[in-house]
Amino acid sequence: MNRQQTASASNPNFTTEPGMSHPLGATVHPEGVNFSLFSKNAQGVELLLFDHPDESPVQVIRLDSRINRTFYYWHIFVYDLKPGQMYGYRVYGPFDPTQGHRFDGNKLLLDPYTRAVVTGSQYDRSLAAVPGDNCRAAMKSVVIDSSTYDWEGDQPLNHPFTKSVIYELHVGGFTKHPNSGLPKNQRGTYQGLIEKIPYLKSMGVTAVELMPVQQFDKQDAMDPSLTNYWGYSPIALFAPHNGYCTCDDPQSLLDEFRDMVKALHKEGIEVILDVVFNHTAESGEEGPTLSFRGLENRAYYILEEDRRFYADFSGTGNTFNTNHSIVRRLIIDCLRYWVSEMHVDGFRFDLASIMSRDENGRLLENPPILWSIESDPELASTKIIAEAWDARGLYQLGSFVGHKWAEWNGRYRDDVRKFVKGDQGMAKAMTAAVSGSRDLFKEVLRDPNRSINFITSHDGFTLNDLVTYNEKHNSANGEENRDGSDQNFSWNHGVEGPTDDNKIEALRLRQIMNYLAILMLSQGTPMICMGDEVRRTQQGNNNPYNQDKETTWFDWELVKKEKDLLEYVQGLIRFNLSQPFFQEKYYWRNSLHEGPSNSYTKVHWHGVQLHQPDHGYHSRSISYTVENRHYPQRLQIIINAYWEPLTFEIDADLHWKWIIDTSRKTCEAVCPKDKAPDVKDGQVKVAARSVTVLVAER
Repeated sequence: MNRQQTASASNPNFTTEPGMSHPLGATVHPEGVNFSLFSKNAQGVELLLFDHPDESPVQVIRLDSRINRTFYYWHIFVYDLKPGQMYGYRVYGPFDPTQGHRFDGNKLLLDPYTRAVVTGSQYDRSLAAVPGDNCRAAMKSVVIDSSTYDWEGDQPLNHPFTKSVIYELHVGGFTKHPNSGLPKNQRGTYQGLIEKIPYLKSMGVTAVELMPVQQFDKQDAMDPSLTNYWGYSPIALFAPHNGYCTCDDPQSLLDEFRDMVKALHKEGIEVILDVVFNHTAESGEEGPTLSFRGLENRAYYILEEDRRFYADFSGTGNTFNTNHSIVRRLIIDCLRYWVSEMHVDGFRFDLASIMSRDENGRLLENPPILWSIESDPELASTKIIAEAWDARGLYQLGSFVGHKWAEWNGRYRDDVRKFVKGDQGMAKAMTAAVSGSRDLFKEVLRDPNRSINFITSHDGFTLNDLVTYNEKHNSANGEENRDGSDQNFSWNHGVEGPTDDNKIEALRLRQIMNYLAILMLSQGTPMICMGDEVRRTQQGNNNPYNQDKETTWFDWELVKKEKDLLEYVQGLIRFNLSQPFFQEKYYWRNSLHEGPSNSYTKVHWHGVQLHQPDHGYHSRSISYTVENRHYPQRLQIIINAYWEPLTFEIDADLHWKWIIDTSRKTCEAVCPKDKAPDVKDGQVKVAARSVTVLVAER
């Protein structure tokens, strides 16, 4: 290779070589750093080096297309560069939106493969959307050497779904509240989460599902006075979000994330990332040029037939072109990186149905990216969970491709909500919900625990608000209450919002207990939303994506205030994980002749009378028994959503004990077996709007 000498303010003897086209990104070598970037239609590329994120570049290296380009890859090797070096690109080419080109040589661009991002004090998203140079006000990529971290033998845990209870949380919001008990610099950080691992361990959850931690743009909010709190605004998919670090050092950022993963693993808790591959922070045609748009707009985004406009299947202004060969490679490389270098255990794919669309937005029967993720040997032990719909009406719940994918079960959420609040015509749907939604997931060999069951998630009401509000109250979001779902299937129980009425408050608490009990008594993998175990409220806001304040933060005073409810949740989780009925690899069977021959668990459906199920339109209760000849116990579960008590027959030949009763005081609702009261006379009276679980020894 021919060495070239380039001028530099800080190093006048800076030396480069043409470099290599692989791997993509910035790769550290003993002698320097190799940079490689994809751009098919670029006519020129400059590599800019920075000593400070808010200052002009100290070095601008122009790549020569004759020696620094191989096929569509621009590359260069820079001698004597070290980890920690900040950099970015300017890419020159045609600005012709009618042809889908949006090159702008005035804009500093992030490297799509950067492992860390620096956001200086002068960062201004708006300057990337208007003409002119934005170097001082742009995010910068950082050269990182991730090979020096000591994992101390850590490996992903590989818990099966059958033995998993997932807790969805926001890294910032989990510890940001002033009453978290943490030093100010640790609040809302990866280190802060480490300090709260004992709380997660005490709950009994086996995995945390982290809302987006890929570097996102906090300024991406419709109201410029607010911020993007949730993080569904990604811009650097390999980089942990720098806002969750305790300091400004990029290397510390990676180490603090890995410290968090390692600490969670030591306590047996997996880490699942909520990843966003369906859109980016560059928004629609009026949005900023931050990275992908200025590198190769036609490759990275799905465009309308009129290429001036972006197809919007995400509801955010653009759609990532996931089945383009370059984007597909980016996604696979990204997933491999988070697994191999960051040791995460799984991924939840936001709006995953977008990944079923081709480069024109049409539905693919066998989407290459989805099969690539499922079949990749480096991801073989990794959990992959789909949110199997998108924002333009594509709904693939139960029909998502592949043999490995688990799915967020949105229908479970809706059906359980309707039944518990007393809607008519829901009894039959409830039998499907509690038995793994077999009618939805029709594949015979499908593991029922690949249905991720949830009552609430970040998207919508908290569990407390589900029983407190009939309507959403989103005016704080700055969109005149137009944002957020109008279909919440919620019930305020007589008063909108908080109340001093003890009867209403008691019923709300019981309904919360009912929802949590049903979640833990259903076939499928249960997922709890952060704070539901202690009645966290968002004051009726069901879409607080831009509310980075106490409205969305975990209030740690609730841990004491709602101590009894927390103990109740702990008891439910212990019960779920201790009962083999909820760890089955196959669906419960209705008869001896149904299902795989090695599945022995049977479910018997009842009404108020044994073996006489009432799933009619007017029924508001279900009763069912599960048994397996290999297990020492059988269960009878009764869910009474009616507003009056009902008496149910039980098998009088068995010795039943009353293990769970949501009509009791919260602290007494889950009873240890050795203290559980007996049930006599072959029948049990179940209180109005309550859940009962009986256990009989064989």
